[in-house]
Amino acid sequence: MPGPQLQTTAFILARQPSGSDNFEQLTAFSAEHGVLLCLTRLPKTAKPASARRTSAAPNEGRLDLFDEAELWLESSSQGRTWFIKEHRLILRHDGIGRSYEALKTAAAFGTLLARNPVAEESRAPVAALLRSSLGALAAGGRPDIVWLKTLYCLLRDEGYPVKQQWWPLLPAGDRNTAAQLLNQPLAAQTADAPTVTALTRRLEAWVAAETEIRL
Repeated sequence: MPGPQLQTTAFILARQPSGSDNFEQLTAFSAEHGVLLCLTRLPKTAKPASARRTSAAPNEGRLDLFDEAELWLESSSQGRTWFIKEHRLILRHDGIGRSYEALKTAAAFGTLLARNPVAEESRAPVAALLRSSLGALAAGGRPDIVWLKTLYCLLRDEGYPVKQQWWPLLPAGDRNTAAQLLNQPLAAQTADAPTVTALTRRLEAWVAAETEIRL
């Protein structure tokens, strides 16, 4: 008897071996269902890079890190693990792989979502934030600023009092810089890297001290 079935749109956060030569394990995030642990069948022969999918045909090619895709899933373990029966690529963020720092930042956000449960009411805004952040990194946005903005927005969307508690701890001059970094578009940013790093470390320290989030 077929197990539970599910159709959803999700982002691929991580890829790892499954212990089988026939399957790969994927961690995905869906606005409807949160984190999903999936298995996908490995192709018998890998396609060359020039043959990777560009069409919307189901199962056209192999899912890659940070892909946004429509998934048709089936589970034999009551939803603990899902087998990907079919998929349709919606968007591939090719530009992320061109920068090591962009790749690290995207992976850090993916790890954060995989490690920390997202409340049901927060999943849609978190998925929108993930889409925006991956798009910014793929387009060449500064990874250090993308990470600062992403982490702050995630805390805010998850209901943490980041503005009420973290913000007042900053020196006045840092507050002005932080306001510009958080509120202005990436293209308008001029802050130097050490300043962004210092603010990010302050925010990460607050997360470690005041929340249960594992970075």
